[in-house]
Amino acid sequence: MDRDYILRYLHAQVNVNGHIIGAALGSGMTAKYVAMGGADFILALSAGKYRAMGRSSYASYFCYGNNNEIVMDMGTRELLPIIHDIPILFGLLATDPEIHLYDYLLQIKESGFAGIVNFPTISLIDGQFRKALEEEGNTFDKEIEAIKLAHYLDLFTVAFVTNEEETKQMLDAGADVICINLGLTKGGFLGAKKYLSLYESQKIAEKNFKICDDINKDVLKMIYSGPINTPIDMQYIYQNTSCQGYIGGSSFERIPAEKAIYNATKAFKSYKSVESDLMVKITESDWDFRDYTEFIKKYIEEHYMEVIHLGDLALVTHISPSYLSTKFKKNTGMSFTEYLLKYRINKAKELLKNNNFSCKEVALKVGYTDYIQFTKIFKKQTGITPGNYKKNNSNNN
Repeated sequence: MDRDYILRYLHAQVNVNGHIIGAALGSGMTAKYVAMGGADFILALSAGKYRAMGRSSYASYFCYGNNNEIVMDMGTRELLPIIHDIPILFGLLATDPEIHLYDYLLQIKESGFAGIVNFPTISLIDGQFRKALEEEGNTFDKEIEAIKLAHYLDLFTVAFVTNEEETKQMLDAGADVICINLGLTKGGFLGAKKYLSLYESQKIAEKNFKICDDINKDVLKMIYSGPINTPIDMQYIYQNTSCQGYIGGSSFERIPAEKAIYNATKAFKSYKSVESDLMVKITESDWDFRDYTEFIKKYIEEHYMEVIHLGDLALVTHISPSYLSTKFKKNTGMSFTEYLLKYRINKAKELLKNNNFSCKEVALKVGYTDYIQFTKIFKKQTGITPGNYKKNNSNNN
């Protein structure tokens, strides 16, 4: 798969399906099933291998092993032999003092990898340790050089960035994909305990994607990890930014494995209660009831057209409304009311594009019985009335 074909394919996916998916992995088994599930490309990362060992993704940043050797071995032995229909990218530690960058990129290409991604990236390191690394020549400039050289060699490139300056630099280097790296993924047993809120992530994405639009409209814009670990989270990002895709690591590998293995083992241990279909209930569950924020988002997704009271949700989760409200705002960066309002308005915008529904019908379908109130809220959020939005965005226009 050459770079030109990959780009044409990914842009076609965006045009037809609205978005693309990348999976950052550490084993052939996971790669096989994400490919079957529809992933558009795979990133072979040392972080994935450490996750398979039961360690945090940040183990990639310690001297537990040689990052590039780990990725080369995993890619050539586990991934490339079984994955033939989608591109596999090499997670390159560009600051490795034991490689000659240009020669190593040639080796990566000759081994069958379709491209590279700058990982582990120094952009996730800060403070005194970052300064010490840079004094030794371990700088983000090395990663920029790697992307530039890979582009010259006609390799497909994904650039992990964390701020606007890095985005500009990677665009100048010729990156095909700008991906905002939001840090460790929340959720599961090994997930990050401190992470950005959904709202903060949205704002970071907006700033960086605006730079992409100003400098190179053809570059693909994606998000990686952080607080985003469910389709509902990504739906929010898609609706409120110009994001075109999601790259998941733990979301596709660690968290599903944690839940499935833990729950299956627990179910077999509790074999006496098989009559109650416990195994089915456990394995088919796609969210943890104890994660109150996910519970609320899931409930809103299924009941946004109805009257929803936070107090009622607090009662069924057996916690106080104030605690539930505080936890939700901490995790999303928005109050429950703000999130619900944004969700309903985004749904209304989708429905208004459909000529089968009048503006009043749309208001009812998203939970507003008072059409005047709906009009005021819609205009405040979008700057335009529902009628004018429908007129300007009708599918028949």
